[in-house]
Amino acid sequence: MLHNKKILAIIPARGGSKGVKRKNVRLLGGKPLIAWTIEEALKSEYIDRLVLSSDDEEIIQCALNYGCEVPFVRPIELAKDTTPGIDVVLHALNSIKEYDYVVLLQPTSPFRSVDDIDNCIYDCIKNEVDALVSVVEVDKPPHWMYRLDGQSKLHPLLEENNNYSRRQDIPTTYSLNGAVYVANVNWLVLNKSFLGEETKGYVMPKERSVDIDSEFDFLYCETFLKTINKIDNE
Repeated sequence: MLHNKKILAIIPARGGSKGVKRKNVRLLGGKPLIAWTIEEALKSEYIDRLVLSSDDEEIIQCALNYGCEVPFVRPIELAKDTTPGIDVVLHALNSIKEYDYVVLLQPTSPFRSVDDIDNCIYDCIKNEVDALVSVVEVDKPPHWMYRLDGQSKLHPLLEENNNYSRRQDIPTTYSLNGAVYVANVNWLVLNKSFLGEETKGYVMPKERSVDIDSEFDFLYCETFLKTINKIDNE
């Protein structure tokens, strides 16, 4: 709780995963991927209740083993590839009442820290904004991006593409990193999205912004952990 506001955190983790098979329970650094998020969320100073939304028995049991509450089983119709993420959150909010703020923590962001979680919550509630999401500075700005037409001809993604000849002159741009989403429950139910005109961004460093969506991402994370461990042991 923060400023007398009750805070619910939701970890969404369905069983079907095409990019990486069974990724939510796949071991990363010796423990299931989902455990990284559960352990950090349980350290939070502000989260009042942490719950899992899943359709999968193995994921549910894994979450329970690491101390995450599982008050319901997600309906199959909300566990499809085409299911919008916000529908999963709204289903949870319809099942669990009387919370003022909701925090969405995707299990594919293993390096997000409890400080990131609590800083996002604090910033959102203290400044009385409707929603706040974590972002990371992009490596390749959209001002230098192009699309290909039917004849493979290049067309600038943004109209002002050609206005910048040096990278230093390009405005700093950010993308969602999928690590932390916070919103006022009443506003979210009405808006049906964490993104709106008043949504604020919380900048996270690249090393904590990895979003696992492929085998390459998993390999990167494993290599990163081994490198860190090697440095720590030297």
